Amino acid sequence: MSEELMELSPENSSVSGFKEESSEHSPSEKWLKTSKITPFIQLDIQAELIEQTNSDHLGYGHSHHTPEAGEKHQALKSHAITNTEKTYTVTRRKEKLSSVLLPLSAASYYSGVSPEMEIVESCQTIEKLNAYLKAKKDDVNAGVPGKFLRAVMGSDGVDVGTVASIITYSFYLDVTSESDQFCTVPIININRANLGSHVELKWLLDSCHIDQSSLIFADEIDLGYYDLFGSLKIVLLKGSKINSKQEKLKHAVVENFHCRKGETIYPWVKTVITGEECSCCTAIADKFVNYSPEILAGKSFSKLLLAGILLDTANLRDPSCTSKDKYTASLLINGAGRYGCNGFYQLCMPPHHFLSISMFTCYCYC
Repeated sequence: MSEELMELSPENSSVSGFKEESSEHSPSEKWLKTSKITPFIQLDIQAELIEQTNSDHLGYGHSHHTPEAGEKHQALKSHAITNTEKTYTVTRRKEKLSSVLLPLSAASYYSGVSPEMEIVESCQTIEKLNAYLKAKKDDVNAGVPGKFLRAVMGSDGVDVGTVASIITYSFYLDVTSESDQFCTVPIININRANLGSHVELKWLLDSCHIDQSSLIFADEIDLGYYDLFGSLKIVLLKGSKINSKQEKLKHAVVENFHCRKGETIYPWVKTVITGEECSCCTAIADKFVNYSPEILAGKSFSKLLLAGILLDTANLRDPSCTSKDKYTASLLINGAGRYGCNGFYQLCMPPHHFLSISMFTCYCYC
């Protein structure tokens, strides 16, 4: 690696020759094409950051000890952070995204890491989310004994914004619940076998380190069974009406979250939260801010919510996009990583979107 870096050093004529070449391509583009460095296929990097607390600052060095000083000593000691561990995973993308115009970054220029490489920092929030998903799926497999099944699902569709909303809102309901009579689970309204056809959704779940084996898909649970025994409670997101294929379960709907003003609501639904924002993920992020803002500090969790906001608002350019959507997106910008909002938005778009653009461009050219 060091010999190859020496060959690409500024003193080497192959690099210094950039100034003499044609300006059709930027130096960074030429460097990426000519680089001999092969990115790692799989690499796990663990970095332990140990913060040692200064005893003088905590008052440990005083010679006189009083009961008040002792209590203060114990309080400060209990809040001292002694060990923080962060894990990074570098993997090559499984999908070919050559049609997506990703912005080149400084990291690409200096280290030769192409946009096909994805670096994701694991976070405690995602670990807790995966633990929650696994525990709830285990409960479902056991038949949810002695509890109501609270199914969080979208009114229709399985786009990125809907799936991100379902997963994060069910997690929010679980961590804020003061009762143990509910088993809250997100339901993805497609068959598991069809997930592969949603490339952008699968990529997002992979890059956010979501444990897909713990997710529950429509073909893996019989909601009618729970409805038959009166133990089914449905929380409906991004709409006031349930999917037409599940019309027989409409009487189990107990909450509408982020429906639009003027929409017809089932008369028996008592909990109705109207969405003033364009994106449902904006409203969910706002709830996490009020409950526990540190949850949004994790890069993978913020990426999940940011993807929903960008897709729901057409990259913050939709006429219905509000200032709150833009403000929340700026809070979650860490989730976009080195791609920025524009590059990250393009990665989350369905492949047929770029196909239609390419066909339109060719038609205009002809």
